[in-house]
Amino acid sequence: MSNPLLQIRGLKIEGRSDETWNPIINGVDLDLNKGEVIGMIGESGAGKSTIGLAAMGFTRDGVRISGGSVVFDGVDLVTASAAEKRALLGKRIAYVAQSAAASFNPAHKLIDQHTEGPVQHGVSNRAASQEDGIELYRRLRLPNPDEIGFRYPHQVSGGQLQRAMTAMAMACRPDLIIFDEPTTALDVTTQIEVLASIRDIVEQFDTAAIYITHDLAVVAQMADKIKVLLKGDEVEEADTRTMLSAPKQEYTKSLWAVRSFERPSKPSVITGSTPVVSVKNVTAAYGTVDVLHDVSFDIHEGRTVAVVGESGSGKSTTARCITGLLPPRMGHIEFDGQQLPLNYRQRDKMQLRQAQMIYQMADTALNPRKSIGETIGRPVEFYLGLRGKEKRRKVDALLEEIELEPTTYHDRLPSELSGGQKQRIGIARALAAEPKFIICDEVTSALDQLVAEGILKLLAKLQDQLGLSYMFITHDLATVKAIADEVVVMKDGVVVEQGEKDDMFQPPHHAYTDLLLSSVPEMDPDWLDNLLKERGVDNIGDAAVDKM
Repeated sequence: MSNPLLQIRGLKIEGRSDETWNPIINGVDLDLNKGEVIGMIGESGAGKSTIGLAAMGFTRDGVRISGGSVVFDGVDLVTASAAEKRALLGKRIAYVAQSAAASFNPAHKLIDQHTEGPVQHGVSNRAASQEDGIELYRRLRLPNPDEIGFRYPHQVSGGQLQRAMTAMAMACRPDLIIFDEPTTALDVTTQIEVLASIRDIVEQFDTAAIYITHDLAVVAQMADKIKVLLKGDEVEEADTRTMLSAPKQEYTKSLWAVRSFERPSKPSVITGSTPVVSVKNVTAAYGTVDVLHDVSFDIHEGRTVAVVGESGSGKSTTARCITGLLPPRMGHIEFDGQQLPLNYRQRDKMQLRQAQMIYQMADTALNPRKSIGETIGRPVEFYLGLRGKEKRRKVDALLEEIELEPTTYHDRLPSELSGGQKQRIGIARALAAEPKFIICDEVTSALDQLVAEGILKLLAKLQDQLGLSYMFITHDLATVKAIADEVVVMKDGVVVEQGEKDDMFQPPHHAYTDLLLSSVPEMDPDWLDNLLKERGVDNIGDAAVDKM
């Protein structure tokens, strides 16, 4: 087409550090036609999200477009007035952020935030946009679509919140949507449904899309063409099939080959040995509704137990019971053979110290006003009683353990770190208490594959050096294969299958385990279509997706 919907030429973007402007994007070009999807991939810091935001004529604080043009349907968004951009953003151009938890207003219900755009832009009245919102919730496979919009953001799971944000972006039926890692927080079964629904709506409404992701198998299903980025430079661009089968550049080939890391299997647990953590017949509820049902499993010294299952299966709720944040209604938790008080408030400092947690979203888990030294130093002082120079030496030693230079990072703020560096700080903060057991809650899901592999190798090294035990909550079965010794599969608050990793990946499986394994995307552009056909889904966006 001679007139692309979006045309970017010579885009240059700079970021400010002290009084100096440093290059972030170095003259990138992009053409996107109506109804076309371009996938943008590259490691953390490549500039994917920065270009995605620039496609809306937007930059974050401390960042500026220093050169080039961003022309959307004849309007140069670089030089357009604020009023011109306001008329387009939300109506004709929409954005789906990576972190739904940080994007929604916690004080307003989901449906109120969904209807705001259509009403303000005059697309429809509140009643019509609310009805449309419920229909989009249904198409995106949200549970109880007639009711879920009347909840606040904190009352739904991360995966559900991500889908609600995707529905909100589609509310005005925009011409262009920027998807910034929209399925990062989703388990593999839910991801299939959301990818199918997104692709259907994009096709049905002839919507153009920029799809930013670090998951190469996902971009293979979604994109017509792929652009590879590295440190603000374009490495190469080609149609999806060509890019997957015959990448030209060595960097692209290295992305294709990543995630080769896999720990060798450890010997089986010695019969009769005392677990570090034992979950015994735990039933737990939110309000009057039971969400865990008679859950039991053990985690032994120096071993990693991966807990997998779809959104809402009870993985994180089980972690909350172990930490004492959610006292079980029935059952109990044992640590080194001793029963723990169910409520964390009744546990002594030693009991609290021995079980630490690394969170999924490092962006929201670190206090943006505290330096890295202060963040790590707080548990050092609280649990170990160290102050002054001793505290500083301990913090520096922890930074070295996570492979960050103390003199460089001690006084930095979280905003000055990459996603992978922030996650390493989360690891250091957990290690600061010198625990025996750490819960890793989706710690690699928000990271690109190169950075994620580095985090997994670091966790494995620390486990070998310190004899740590891990509970690894994840929806990424590639991660399970890489790092787990044992696997616990959960669905609807019940453990449906558990055992040694090598046994769990060999058939026969429980039907739900088989569903999880078959839902892991492959580097084949036809994989999603073939899977949907196998599962009896003729029309991608059809309600037949409910059959999965």
